[in-house]
Amino acid sequence: MPKILVAVDGSENSGRVIDFLVGKSGWRKDQIEVQLLNVQMPIAGVNVKMFISSDSLNEYYRDEGTAALKQAREKLDAAGLPYAHHIGVGDPAEVIVGYAKSKGCDQILMGSRGLGSVSGLVLGSVATKVLHLADIPVTLVR
Repeated sequence: MPKILVAVDGSENSGRVIDFLVGKSGWRKDQIEVQLLNVQMPIAGVNVKMFISSDSLNEYYRDEGTAALKQAREKLDAAGLPYAHHIGVGDPAEVIVGYAKSKGCDQILMGSRGLGSVSGLVLGSVATKVLHLADIPVTLVR
């Protein structure tokens, strides 16, 4: 069963990624295993961690990640596609590629642009970095 990591950030473009996946899932004879991932950028340096507890930070990341995954989870549930979901924290591209490796994914599916404020001229900066770091196929959806 092929494993596909689907990286979403809650943007309109990541909604199109899920639509693409749902639309293509009927083309396969075999079932796919979907790993749904949202990555939160760390907001706390050493100084901030002196004033905010780890539990509070983790709760913030969980809440933000859950909100970013909401639309994707609803669409996958409606399509009847089973999935596992995860929220990571760190550099988005590095977390995406690392998570794909740790789960033995065969492919990464993600939007070409997301919510990031800094982006490349043609592709988003996270998508560009994932393309450089990944050793498995990466499909970008516009």
